[in-house]
Amino acid sequence: MPAPSPLKIATQAVSRLVTEEKYYQKELSSQNARIEKLDADIKNGSDTDSNAEFMLKQEQKAMEETKAVFGPLKQRIFEATQRLEEQIATAEGAQDANQDELTKAKEVLASAPKEEA
Repeated sequence: MPAPSPLKIATQAVSRLVTEEKYYQKELSSQNARIEKLDADIKNGSDTDSNAEFMLKQEQKAMEETKAVFGPLKQRIFEATQRLEEQIATAEGAQDANQDELTKAKEVLASAPKEEA
C-alpha cells in the first residue's frame, strides 16, 4: 500500500479538525442546557441535591474550559486549510494528480470555516 499523498494528508487533517469543532459545539450546547436546568432547579427549590450549587459551579467551569478550546482550534483549522489550499494548487499543477483526491480536497475545503482565529 503506497503512502498517502500530501494532498490526502492535508484533506484528512482539515476534515478531522472540522469534525472536532462540531463535536465541541455540540458539547458546549449540551453543557449550556445542563447549566440552565441546574440553575432553574436551584431557583425553584425543586432540587433535592444539597450539592446543587457545587454542581452548577462545576458545570460552569467545564463550559468555560470548552469555550477555551475554540481559539486554538480555529487557529489550527485556519492553518490546516491554508496547507490544504497549497496542496490543491500543487496538485492542480501536476499532470499525474489523482482527480478523486483533488475533488475530495475541494469538498472538504468548502466545508471548512474560512475566518482566521
